[in-house]
Amino acid sequence: MPDHTEGEPDSVSGGSPADPARPAPPRTEPGAAGTGEGAGGAHLAGRAGAPAPGVAPAKAAGAVRGGAPEGWDPKAWQAYQVRRQRAASGAWSVLPPAWAEAVRPAPAAPVPTAVLLAAVAAGLASGLFLGDGLGLGLLMAAVPAVIGAYLAARTARRRARAWSVTWALGCVALLGIPALRDADWPSALALLAAVLLGALALHGSRTWPGVLLSPFGFVDSAVLGIRWAWSGLRSRGSGVDRARWLPVVKATGVALVLLVLFGTLFASADAAFADLLDGLTPEISLGDGPVRVLLFLVGAVLALAAARAAAAPSRWDRVRIAPGKPRSRIEWALPLIVLDLLFAGFNAVQLAVLFGGYDKVLESTGLTYAEYARQGFWQLLWATLLTLAVIALALRWAPRAGAGDRRFVRVVLGTLCALTLIVVASALRRMDLYVDAYGLTRLRVSVAAMELWLGLVIVLIMAAGAFGARLLPRAVAASMAAAVLAFGLLSPDGMAAETNVTRFEQSGKLDLAYFQDLSADAVPALDRLPEPRRSCALRGINDDLSRRGPVPWYAVSLGEYRARQILRERPVTASYEVCRSLGTFHSRIE
Repeated sequence: MPDHTEGEPDSVSGGSPADPARPAPPRTEPGAAGTGEGAGGAHLAGRAGAPAPGVAPAKAAGAVRGGAPEGWDPKAWQAYQVRRQRAASGAWSVLPPAWAEAVRPAPAAPVPTAVLLAAVAAGLASGLFLGDGLGLGLLMAAVPAVIGAYLAARTARRRARAWSVTWALGCVALLGIPALRDADWPSALALLAAVLLGALALHGSRTWPGVLLSPFGFVDSAVLGIRWAWSGLRSRGSGVDRARWLPVVKATGVALVLLVLFGTLFASADAAFADLLDGLTPEISLGDGPVRVLLFLVGAVLALAAARAAAAPSRWDRVRIAPGKPRSRIEWALPLIVLDLLFAGFNAVQLAVLFGGYDKVLESTGLTYAEYARQGFWQLLWATLLTLAVIALALRWAPRAGAGDRRFVRVVLGTLCALTLIVVASALRRMDLYVDAYGLTRLRVSVAAMELWLGLVIVLIMAAGAFGARLLPRAVAASMAAAVLAFGLLSPDGMAAETNVTRFEQSGKLDLAYFQDLSADAVPALDRLPEPRRSCALRGINDDLSRRGPVPWYAVSLGEYRARQILRERPVTASYEVCRSLGTFHSRIE
């Protein structure tokens, strides 16, 4: 059994499918989709089930022996029966019926009160703190959701495994990137990676289908989480002990009234206390009320979805992708050997250029120094991506009759991977040449980082070929998350500004127009420039911060805070005319 199902029943009434390692039990229902073939060629484990509600046993048995009733398409009949069974059991999914039957989570125990309170806390934090931006507010909204998921998993007696803890810690770390960086794009990547790690922590997926499909489980978990919470509230409402809960409600109401009353009096009596109170509490107006309510609902629903998935995760690892038809050695290897020879020829030229010098190549091609570097990088990046696709397809149709075939596949694909690593090194070298000629930009940082990560994926594939591929899906996911985390921590805008300032100090070359679109993360590096170039470089960032106006503490990032502090101590002084004469407002091309 997968490690994420520890402590859960293997089969429940109308619930999870049989373990794929076990033989499928005989079907007694025409709609048991577990033994069929799902969309995309996925073969799913079998499931035993009772006839659909409203279908007589004799009729159901006849459907099994003779197929669908007269007038029904067999596939439509099977999907209809599965939907009826799912409706009767309260299940819901956006997935195709066969996949949904395979991954369907087990019924969860009644929702604990602490989980409901955690969902309310997550909703309140989302409504109060996320209306003005992300920053620390995102972590403050995520912490109650994490606590609720932990409590739900503990109630379901799920044990914390090393991989689950790693995914959870990585998810929290990625959610902290918006609190550190002002740039939007590293934060957006961090949020997407956090969704993936959160899904892996909740569902415990280990296979390629599980890793790729787990994030989509939040949609199903959201619907199931709302039903789960509603059932818990109804069960509590039907047997409410007023003598127990009414004093708590009264005490909470009195405490809120006293807090508002005396807080208002103290704020009006002392200006320093009023400033402190104003800085700590969110400013809510009637106009942004609908947005705050929407954020509250989104935060609460996401917290319930995480808790429901933690209590009864979907079994994404039970989606089975059928391997392709094995090919003969000649049919499979001939295209790959030709590709290996092409890679080897290209790499030989690259080594000759490296040792022979670029001047001879530029003289023979007629290209400039920068044109040669820029022309090749993007093609080599695409070559790396296409090579990964070729490896995936080759593995699907690889010969696998015996140990000899497996060794043959390792040699051919291992050679291709090794040659691809040289292509990656060549692409990075070309990017280095281009940066030397024109400076570093955040686009160049991004594509270089992507090329580095693709090289790491190729190394992981080679390691999987030598030591086994059981950990490869999780290793690739972990490497992606680590790359995104490092990308955000290193501050791409700050790196671009730092590199260009150093280049100006060495060569006197500076593109002031590029700095106008950078985020506040670049301010500490640009502050090193001499006047008036410093003021011109910071002009666009200063105008952007001025348009934002005051930002509450829970919505400001560390990069924005440092930038405001620097600009407050050393304001922008150069005039528009001076900056225009230095080329600050010229258009530029990446």
